[in-house]
Amino acid sequence: MADTDEEAVAADDDALYVLTAVLLTPAKFPSVLGDDYPEACAALGMAPLADGYGLVIGQDGDGARWTVVIDDVSLVAVAIASWDCGMEYDLSPSERTVVAALPGWPLAVAVAAPNVPPPHDPHPDLVDRPPLAPPDTTIWGPAQRRLGADEIALQWAMWREQIDDSTFSAQEAQGPQEAQDAAGDASKTDEAASDTTPEDATLATPATPAAASEADETPPDDNASDSTSAGGTGEGPQTGHSGIRRVLTEVRAYVDTPPPLGRVRSSFAPGDARTLRADGPGWSLVARTDDIAFVLLDDEPGEVLPVGRGPELPGLLEALDKLAVRPS
Repeated sequence: MADTDEEAVAADDDALYVLTAVLLTPAKFPSVLGDDYPEACAALGMAPLADGYGLVIGQDGDGARWTVVIDDVSLVAVAIASWDCGMEYDLSPSERTVVAALPGWPLAVAVAAPNVPPPHDPHPDLVDRPPLAPPDTTIWGPAQRRLGADEIALQWAMWREQIDDSTFSAQEAQGPQEAQDAAGDASKTDEAASDTTPEDATLATPATPAAASEADETPPDDNASDSTSAGGTGEGPQTGHSGIRRVLTEVRAYVDTPPPLGRVRSSFAPGDARTLRADGPGWSLVARTDDIAFVLLDDEPGEVLPVGRGPELPGLLEALDKLAVRPS
């Protein structure tokens, strides 16, 4: 963590004591802000520039919360990488790189600047827009669903080890079991150093996530009369979880018609695999290109739905990886 006694943005009489920073780029942005990069930018009132932004989060001398948007993405990326390695880094952007100073914080930050009043929103007379605020973690909604997908991507091994591959071939599987407190007590992004980032969005471990049908790539439910299959053929009666069928159909549509920038992202995974993240209206999908996928839905609070590889998922994930944006 940087020394907030010395690290400040702007002049001494209008200083911002830096607590953390995150990237806002097509390949890496706080998912609480939206399903894709343009939506995340719109949440902050910013234009979706191709190179993106850095978000510098801190407090002024009175303790007020501020989020300073800068266009020096490389500076923020270096600071985050240094903090991740446990090194100090003096993140002090020049005034010419500042694009906007927004009141409030879009994320829950677990630290505060020393020797200033406790964090609070700026006085209403000093701002021309409502202060930014982290999402309410006591309710389930799009932001909490995306935070849950973030946590699965970060803790893939923990979630994957709960799945017995032999259950994917079962003809009848139990319905999905509820994952407790899917959004946790606060929001976290993985862009900043571990000791200067917002707190974890913790997904409590369910006893056993519901298994998916290997043939359909979806867990069966009682909707056997639904005419839309997991493959989207709509031919004859099919079984499968209707929500997952809808997600797979919409994801396949992304391959033919590319979605908004950042709607599909690809990041590092062990070996030759990639971690894929796709979002859409009411859903999030997390997958490994060499493994299975998990789906979260707005209309199924706190539930994590595994999707078996089956005959089609590998090709779909490969196609998604080709169109996904990647960190530079």
